[in-house]
Formats: sequence, C-alpha cells, structure tokens
Amino acid sequence: MTALLQEAFQKASALPEDVQELVARELLDEIEWEASWDRTLADSQPLLDRLTENAMREYRERKTEEKGFDEL
Repeated sequence: MTALLQEAFQKASALPEDVQELVARELLDEIEWEASWDRTLADSQPLLDRLTENAMREYRERKTEEKGFDEL
C-alpha cells in the first residue's frame, strides 16, 4: 500500500461512521468500475486490431479519401 493511500485511510478513520461508509462505497465502486473498463478494453482489442488492419489496407490501396471534421 502506498503512503498516500495509508494517509487517506488514516484520515478517513477519523470521520463519522456514516461518512466512512460513503467513502468506502465510493472507493469500492471506483475500483469495480476500473476493473469493468479494463475487461471491456481487453475484450474489444481483437476487434480493434481487425478494424485497424482493414483501415490500413484500404489506405494503402488508396480506397480512402481525406476529409475534415465538418465533412464526416
């Protein structure tokens, strides 16, 4: 555990119990959200790889055309 996290827990332990519960719930929710996002990114990587390969192939074959953001 990092020193900063230890300090945060130490300070949180001095808070009223109901506030401690809120802080704990927020932290646990954030940890779960991060884990879920990591799984989503990992699961989508093969698709992103295929899309990249297709886009690069089309670019090399001159099947693409340059456009500005206002033309999309």
